[in-house]
Amino acid sequence: EPVTLTAELPGRITALETSEVRPQINGIIRRRLFTEGSMVRAGQVLYEIDDSAYRAALGTARGNLARAQASIDSTRLQAERYRSLIGINAISRQELDNAEAAARQARADVAAQRSSVQAAQVNVDFTRIRAPISGRIGRSLYTAGALVQAGQPDPLATILRSDQVYVDVTQSAAQILNLKEALAAGGISQEGQANLRVTLLLPNGKIYPHEGRLQFSEVAVDPQTGSVTLRAIFPNRDGFLLPGMYVLAQVVEGVRQNAILAPQQGITRDPRGRATALVVNAQNKVEQRKVTADRPVGDKWVITGGLKAGDRLIVEGMMGVQPGTVVTVAAPTQVAVPASKGR
Repeated sequence: EPVTLTAELPGRITALETSEVRPQINGIIRRRLFTEGSMVRAGQVLYEIDDSAYRAALGTARGNLARAQASIDSTRLQAERYRSLIGINAISRQELDNAEAAARQARADVAAQRSSVQAAQVNVDFTRIRAPISGRIGRSLYTAGALVQAGQPDPLATILRSDQVYVDVTQSAAQILNLKEALAAGGISQEGQANLRVTLLLPNGKIYPHEGRLQFSEVAVDPQTGSVTLRAIFPNRDGFLLPGMYVLAQVVEGVRQNAILAPQQGITRDPRGRATALVVNAQNKVEQRKVTADRPVGDKWVITGGLKAGDRLIVEGMMGVQPGTVVTVAAPTQVAVPASKGR
C-alpha cells in the first residue's frame, strides 16, 4: 500500500528577522519611548539621546556655510571685473589668474561646508534612535541617563519579527544519502511535493495546528557533526511559537508505493543489531529471515527487504517457536504455535 514517509528531526525555532538596536553616536540617553515586550513598527522612535551638543555643531556648520556663500559672491564679482580689465591691460595676467583661483576656491569651500551641514544634521537625526524593523521588542538594557557609544558591543534592545518563524533542524548525511538513493531507484516518489510539508511536535507533546514548508537545505555537511541543516518556515501570527523553543519537526520525505508494512512486535534484533522475522512458509514451517527495516510508521515497520506481500509473519509467542518448527496457522488475532502441541 502507498505509505507517506516522514523523518522526525530535532530543531530550534528562530525569528524571521532579528535586529539589535544600537546607537550610531555617543551621548546620554534622555528617555526611552517604548514599552518593553510591545510591538513596534519600523521607523518608530525608541530612544532619545541628548542632542544639545549636536545641535550646537549643526549651528556652527550652518554659520560656516553662510560665510562661505558670502565669500563666493565676492570672489565671483572680483573675477568678473578682472576679466574686463585684462582686455585694456589694466591688470596683469597673474592677477586675473589669482582672482579666478580664489573664485574656484570659494565654490569648493561652499561645497565642503554644505557637506559639513549635512553631516551635522545626520548626527542630530541619530539622537533619535529608531526601530530598524517591525516586530516585538524585548527588554531595554539601558535606562535614561546611561552613556552610550557608537559601535558598542551591547545592544540597547533587540527586536524580533516572528509573525513567521524558521525552524532549523539537522539531518544526518547518512539519512540524506539513503533518501537520495531511494528516490533515484524509484522506491520513493516526491511528485506534487515541490515544497515538502513539515509539521511540528511541540515540547508539550501536541502537534502545532499550522503546517510549514521546507524552505532550503544547507549546501554542505557540518564536518563536526556529520549533519546537514534544513530550514522550514511556519506561520505564527498568534505568536504561539517563541524563538529558541525546542521542537521536533516531522518532514514529509515522499511516498513509497507498494510499501511492505510489518507489525513492530514481529520484528526482532539479533545480538549484532540486525533485524529478523519469523515467517511461516507454504509448508507451515517456521523460517527465520533477515529483513531490512527502514523506519517505523505508527505501530509498524516499513520493510524494504526480506519480506513480500502475503508473507505470514509470527507476531506473538515467538519465544516458543524455533526455525523449522511446523505450526498450525491460527486466526490473525491468535498466536501461531507448533503443530505438535495440537493447536
